[in-house]
Amino acid sequence: MKEIEEYKGYQIKIESDDYPDSPRDWDNLGTMVCGHRHYNLGDEQIDNRYGDLYYDGVPVQDFLKRKDIIWLPLYLYDHSGITISTSSFSCPWDSGQVGFIYVTKEDILKEYGGKIVTHKKKELALKVLRGEVETYDQFLTGDVYWFCVEKDDEILDSCGGCYGYDYTLEEAKSYIDFHIKQEEKREWENLSVKEELMFA
Repeated sequence: MKEIEEYKGYQIKIESDDYPDSPRDWDNLGTMVCGHRHYNLGDEQIDNRYGDLYYDGVPVQDFLKRKDIIWLPLYLYDHSGITISTSSFSCPWDSGQVGFIYVTKEDILKEYGGKIVTHKKKELALKVLRGEVETYDQFLTGDVYWFCVEKDDEILDSCGGCYGYDYTLEEAKSYIDFHIKQEEKREWENLSVKEELMFA
């Protein structure tokens, strides 16, 4: 895929980034735990012991009852590619729960401060967890791009590993806006120097 956008006299070329880094290698708040026969997903794997699911040395259902964690379920849709979400999919044949993403209350306090996990901090943590899953889904579905900004066949900037087409386009436009301001600043400074020389 290759798209070309025009913006303020500049040309933006956007292509799929075929070799992006996994967002699970980033500094994430949550830990993504998955179990699948065909895919190695997330950060850590559920252990299938003769049909019983274990994580961290205990049955998964017991782990999720812990009072010191906050978690969300993970669902996978597998049909001509895979996509992951914290909400279930409508297709009962090609989708199902594949795991969960969680964060300890201790890590929430390390991230946001304070002595207790308030409702506001809990909601903020859940929002971050959903965002991490959405970003991971972009990685799984190939919604990651590389852009190049050109003017008069000269490459001014390029960047890869941008998650989401709209975000990629906005990043390219932001660079162009910044570049235009810098050019205007340089032109103004050059004009000021010329005026000073004229009246010296």
